[in-house]
Amino acid sequence: MLKGRQLLTFRKQLLGWFLQFRRDLPWRRTGDPYRIWLSEIMLQQTRVAAVIPYYERFLSRFPNIEALATAPEDDVLRYWSGLGYYSRARNLQKAAQQIVAEHAGKFPTELRNVLALPGIGNYTAAAILSIGFNKKYAVLDGNVARVLARLGAVRDDVRESRRWRKLQESADTYLDKDSPGDWNQALMELGATLCTPKSPQCLLCPAMQFCEGRKLGIAESLPETRKKRPTVQIRLAAAVFADENGWTFLLPPPNRRGNATLASGVPQLASNLWHFPTIPVDGNPAAELHSHLRKHFARSQNGDLHFHAAAKVRHAVTYRVVTIDPFRINVKNLPRIKGAKRVPLREITVLPVSNLTRKVARAALDAPPWFAQKRQE
Repeated sequence: MLKGRQLLTFRKQLLGWFLQFRRDLPWRRTGDPYRIWLSEIMLQQTRVAAVIPYYERFLSRFPNIEALATAPEDDVLRYWSGLGYYSRARNLQKAAQQIVAEHAGKFPTELRNVLALPGIGNYTAAAILSIGFNKKYAVLDGNVARVLARLGAVRDDVRESRRWRKLQESADTYLDKDSPGDWNQALMELGATLCTPKSPQCLLCPAMQFCEGRKLGIAESLPETRKKRPTVQIRLAAAVFADENGWTFLLPPPNRRGNATLASGVPQLASNLWHFPTIPVDGNPAAELHSHLRKHFARSQNGDLHFHAAAKVRHAVTYRVVTIDPFRINVKNLPRIKGAKRVPLREITVLPVSNLTRKVARAALDAPPWFAQKRQE
């Protein structure tokens, strides 16, 4: 632990570096706690470059807490669509509604009230309160933990609960109480840009002279890498119905489905959003999907279903690797499915859909259309 003059020098050098070299990010141009909160939620498990356009688009539709709280959930999910981890968006709106109901639409300034909001934990609360309100709370996320582990030559798994508590104590001690918001951002910026997991740029680091990991020549190997969960392979088959006008239908999220008609059995992989009929398979995907669909359609409704295989889709969800066989099913008229919605196949994003569903739609668009099938016949 740095103390006395060393700690003062460390703080001065890190803050000076941050003020000179920090990235110009849209959420750093505001003191609005709503915008800071939104950025922190979007940045969870998502790269900065990917977040920026979503952040700006989301704010154009939901410029304040009241607008978010009163919006239809489908709108919120649609503007989040593509960012993934959709529970973040659902919790964001629930928290906005709680703020309106309990705090007159003003973001709370007390830690206990912030932690009571859905989707907000210790790190997010500390970030919002320090950056938005200049409150003296130190953040600890993956980037900060890596910086502190290298600074103190911590060799253990930093995610182990006892070690994480120790690192939080270190973060609390190092916090510059005169500029807590800038200090927290400086530590996070250092971890994101110089003190990176691989190939840290130690010679450019403002904390180089204080880093025990660098002095021992082990900085790059710190902190200890966590064992990854074994990869699980999942195979699916998806049915994309398309009429001669290019329209298809999507099934609703499970919490809105009034019955089990065409229930996919895998809605979680589609982030519990609107999705195509999809089933898990372990043999012939076309045969298994055809058997599944026959249970729900009278032969007279559209006659026999003609499957046109589209290119395989691959999708990763945390530790799961998903391979999907999409089949375009060209029909004269779309079947009537309770709860489903008709949308243009080229514009399925008029509904909130996951990246997985988007990939399936793109693959289906490249399969033979209805009119091509008709010419061949």
